[in-house]
Amino acid sequence: MSLFGKSNYTFIKVKRKEIPTGVWTKCPGCESPAYSKELKNNLNVCPKCGYHLILTALERVDHLIDEGTFIEHDEQIASADPLDFQGPKTYKEKLKADQESTGLIDAVITGHGQIEGHKTALAVTDSRFIMGSMGSVVGEKITRAVEYATKNKLPMVIVSGSGGGARMYEGAVSLMQMAKTCAALACHNQAGLLYISVLTNPTMGGIMASFAGIGDIIIAEPKALIGFAGPRVIEQTIRQKLPSGFQRSEFLLAHGMIDMIVERQDLKGVIAHTIEYAEN
Repeated sequence: MSLFGKSNYTFIKVKRKEIPTGVWTKCPGCESPAYSKELKNNLNVCPKCGYHLILTALERVDHLIDEGTFIEHDEQIASADPLDFQGPKTYKEKLKADQESTGLIDAVITGHGQIEGHKTALAVTDSRFIMGSMGSVVGEKITRAVEYATKNKLPMVIVSGSGGGARMYEGAVSLMQMAKTCAALACHNQAGLLYISVLTNPTMGGIMASFAGIGDIIIAEPKALIGFAGPRVIEQTIRQKLPSGFQRSEFLLAHGMIDMIVERQDLKGVIAHTIEYAEN
């Protein structure tokens, strides 16, 4: 090759091949890339570190309920805007955006079906819809599902995933759902019926302080964040460093706040066995 003349080499520009979006998912636990199809086949559990990623409400219904047995309740109930809430986005705009992105009308799916042959009432919140927070619709649908279970003498299973707790956009209307859902579950309990609460990552705020925290049996997925206020808020309030793993499933189990931690792939079987034990 000459120093100042034309190079003896020919450079060819190769266009970089783009990887289609959605093929790989970064695990929040180990930060390793996971093949999205493999992840989905593994119930959104990282095959490398076992981190439990979010499942949609529909995916959880499909996982827990026997195929072809689920009948949904009250699917058309929609939230009003009692405060005419204004902000960077109005409440109506947030509702519309999340309805379009999730395909849900609000943050919960309720109904009844069979879990390994056992007829069961079910409610599942979806953390993609305004962080799975509880407004008037979530509270009303869960209350109706519990009342259906009580009337038909069925066990009740509620799967909770909420980083938003009670929904501030509805003010006191949202807060009253805490008492309403708990009152319905008290009647269910007085009828001698079983209520299983399943806590997923995260289950916080008004949801944890109401129906999610009063199960006869409380099951949590591994490493789920569970509590009322978040760790940062607590540290800022008490001005102390919290213990390692504070508000995680394992910490709560060690301190008697929950009954068991169950891997996602085992959850359906554990719920079915618990119902069978209660029936006998």
